[in-house]
Amino acid sequence: MNQPSTNMSHRILTALLNICIVTSLGAQTYRIVDTGQSTFYDNQNEISAPVSGSAFYGQDASVNGHQPNYTDNGDGTVTDNVTGLMWQQSTDLNGDGLANIDDKLSQVEALAGADTFSLAGYSDWRLPSIKEAYSLFMFSGEDPSGYNGTDTENLIPFVDTNYFDVAYGDTDAGERIIDGQYASTTVYVGTTMGGDATMFGVNFVDGRIKGYPMGAMPGQTEDKQFYVLYVRGNEAYGINDFVDNADSTVSDLATGLMWMQDDSQIGMDWEASLEWARAKNTENYLGHNDWRLPNAKELHSILDYSRSPSTTNSAAIDPVFECTAITDEGDETNYPFYWSSSTHANMNNGAWGAYVCFGEALGFMQEPFPPFNVNLLDVHGAGAQRSDPKQGSADDYPQGHGPQGDVVRIDNFVRLVRDIDTATGLKEWKDGGQTPTGYSIQQNYPNPFNPSTTFSYTLEAVTGVTMEIFDIKGRKIQTLLDDVQQAGKHTLSWNPENAIGGGLEGGIYLVKFEIGGRTELLRITYLK
Repeated sequence: MNQPSTNMSHRILTALLNICIVTSLGAQTYRIVDTGQSTFYDNQNEISAPVSGSAFYGQDASVNGHQPNYTDNGDGTVTDNVTGLMWQQSTDLNGDGLANIDDKLSQVEALAGADTFSLAGYSDWRLPSIKEAYSLFMFSGEDPSGYNGTDTENLIPFVDTNYFDVAYGDTDAGERIIDGQYASTTVYVGTTMGGDATMFGVNFVDGRIKGYPMGAMPGQTEDKQFYVLYVRGNEAYGINDFVDNADSTVSDLATGLMWMQDDSQIGMDWEASLEWARAKNTENYLGHNDWRLPNAKELHSILDYSRSPSTTNSAAIDPVFECTAITDEGDETNYPFYWSSSTHANMNNGAWGAYVCFGEALGFMQEPFPPFNVNLLDVHGAGAQRSDPKQGSADDYPQGHGPQGDVVRIDNFVRLVRDIDTATGLKEWKDGGQTPTGYSIQQNYPNPFNPSTTFSYTLEAVTGVTMEIFDIKGRKIQTLLDDVQQAGKHTLSWNPENAIGGGLEGGIYLVKFEIGGRTELLRITYLK
């Protein structure tokens, strides 16, 4: 007698699970950690916080995203409570108490070293992808390029030194202070410097992502050496989940961000790009009035490192997006640099803004040997993050800027972003897409999690509450709660290992709430 009812309930639950998955709760797998930039800048200097509608409003410091939140585990590891990644804390790989050239490895060595690396009882460490490594970036740093001293005490790197031991270049070994490049698994699908196999690396000293040739540098015999920070957990981090909304917007359910499908189609300077966002909001562009210029880490999140102009005849971005083709400095078809809202501050001012290269990261590169010819090359790869002056004329930089002659454009393109649904970008699924009255449910924290997580919800009146855990196939794992509760805020912590008795696999699970006759679902990610 109960079988039809049971089957119907299962079909309803399965449908609800599908709705939950499709609508957006994948946002939890690739949270973008805020840049930490809290200082406001005009085209040159620090300023007080601009008010809405004024010049320079909408820059990085105006928007609070997922704030950096770390736990020092006291065992040489640091857990990022936003991303669910656990990191090796110190760059001192050989354990001699110093982070220097002796700790550096080639990219091949760094990959192989992960197989035997053991720390804090874990043996599942891996070399991070460039997107994982960039999650640690903090734009509260200052670029020391041009600094001729050797004392690093007053330098401010682009990583949280309260939790991580930064490594500068080893000046005693002849390196520059800015030679703080870290290895990743992300290899450029094209080549740089006229044919070199290239790896994308982060530099926590000068605040950039560049493609670095992996072979021996001119005048050297061993492959280029990099610092290493190994990572573990949340293997879904850095993987996008794009949905074409069929309204000229694209949602990334993995990050909780919605993007313009097209771009600005013209270049503009940094201040104009902020104003362009304001103008689009005034016209309620594509039905929304909360667009913003993305910060550098948000913009970086939509790069597709499997694509490049030289290998796919496209920008380094998923084909779901439109990307305007340009004619570059060598009269070749290429793709733009895109402005971020982040200032790339140096030791003197905030006159430079961070951009991301979706086309080739060109530079006027001087050959290392006589007659020292200068050639326009892809010096850092499509997928690099560099910086440009916020204002001025590109004609003032005929040979580019920096050691590799980075092409300076100033008039870069724009692609705006907004949060999919809420200020946190989480977009919890609700009946009819609206928050029901009588109660509210917060996303569990942390998420992803290991070993435990906490659910929080608020009741406006005495009511019955049921909480059940299901796997992604709709099979019930456990009932966490079935009770009548008083009005007020409630929390419930869950440790799968203790509650289940071990054996629960890592992965995506769903929490079904039944409160006052209504059903809600949360998607959670258990790391193991």
